[in-house]
This record gives sequence, C-alpha cells and structure tokens, in this order.
Amino acid sequence: MEIELTKSGGVLTIAFNREEKKNAITAAMYQQLADALKDAEADSAVRAILFTGKPQIFTAGNDLEDFLKNPPNSKDAPVFRFLWEISHAGKPIVAAVSGAAVGIGTTLLLHCDLVYAADNAKFSMPFTQLGLCPEAASSLLLPHIAGYQRAAEKLLLGEAFDVAEARDMGIVNRVLTAEELLPFAQKQAAKLAALPASSVRVTKQLMKKNRVAATEAQMAAEIEHFAKMLTAPEAKEAFTAFFEKRKPDFTRFS
Repeated sequence: MEIELTKSGGVLTIAFNREEKKNAITAAMYQQLADALKDAEADSAVRAILFTGKPQIFTAGNDLEDFLKNPPNSKDAPVFRFLWEISHAGKPIVAAVSGAAVGIGTTLLLHCDLVYAADNAKFSMPFTQLGLCPEAASSLLLPHIAGYQRAAEKLLLGEAFDVAEARDMGIVNRVLTAEELLPFAQKQAAKLAALPASSVRVTKQLMKKNRVAATEAQMAAEIEHFAKMLTAPEAKEAFTAFFEKRKPDFTRFS
C-alpha cells in the first residue's frame, strides 16, 4: 500500500509508503488520503491522527508524471478533496517529518496541530519554479504563521529551507533526532487520544474559528489560478525542463 493506514490506541497513523519514488503522491494516493481523513471524522474510535513518512523522505510532493496525466483542474480533483478534508478535520492532527517535505509535503503541515521534525528535515514550496501558484491556502496561512516577509521569501523564490528555520518560523514545534522522532510523535498523539475528545475538538475549533471562512476562500482562489496556470506556457516549460533534466528558461514569457 502506497498509503499505509494503521489504528492503535485511538490514533490513526497515515504513512506515506512509496519510498522507491520518494513518497511522491499520485491522484490515487490523494484519494486514499481524502477517504482516510473523511472516515476518521466519522469513526469514534479515532481520537487523533498522525502523518508520517520514511526516515529519509517525508514526501517529494506531487508525482509529476501522474500529475500531468491526472491534472487537478477542478475542486473535485483528489488533491483538492484531500486538502478540503485536512483543512476541515475536527480531530487533532500530528505530523512527524523526516527528510524532504516538498510542495504539499510542507503546505499540509500548515493544517496540522502539532508538527515534529527530525534534524534531517528539509522543506520547500517550489510552486513558482514550476510556473504555478501556492495551494492548500498556504498563501494565507504561511504569512499568518511566519510573517509576510518570511512567507514571501519561501513562496516567491520556492527555495528549500532547513528544520532550524522551519522551527524559527513557527511551522515546526520541536526538532528531534531521526531515531527519536516517530516514538515522540506517537507519544504526543497518544496523549491527545487519551484526553476528553470533546474538549480537544472544541478547543481546536475555537482556535481555528476565525480563519475557517478565509481559508476556504483562499483555497478556492488558489485552485482557480492553479488550474489555469497548469495549462499555461510557463508550466509547460517547467515540466518539460524537469523531465529533460535541464534548467527551465522563462525569459520569453512576460
């Protein structure tokens, strides 16, 4: 299974399990993720959710070959269904990030409640480098969390940044060694699962209440732009360059 689901002690663990492809996410995987989160909301036995990957890779983001075969050109696309589910999850979400977290691998963290990372973690949101725009309401949430200038640097340039900077920006709660990461994140998820479910749920709801409508509106605006930009010449050049293993040339586009 490329998305591995396990339930234990009230915690649903969702693990990216496609290491041979750097845990790159396909449309089918997004559908699995969306369904898992939707089912978790309805399952009283699930009291907390834990996202994790592999010791050397969280996720490389979208599988670009699959991405082009199954372009997310509507709000019903699996990737956007997943983003809707994670952004509206009522139960607490913990993430354990080790290795690279590219694109949605970083933006999904903005919807998690607790984020722990290994000292080898590296983050990036290279949307502009692909001729695209941000998704997951990251153009709203990242400035809110990290401040405008820091968010602008990460979203406009799309360059990678390390775990120390991610913690300093407020994306990551705590940095641990690769060996410590998963046991610690599991322990934190278990703590949440042991608390009164209604108290945890209402507390999360109250903290996020003022941003729900804004997040929905921003996500809708991003989807609209993203779908248009995906078929534009800039994105075509970026993807062609990626597959040809060369540097893209955007100088002829205004």
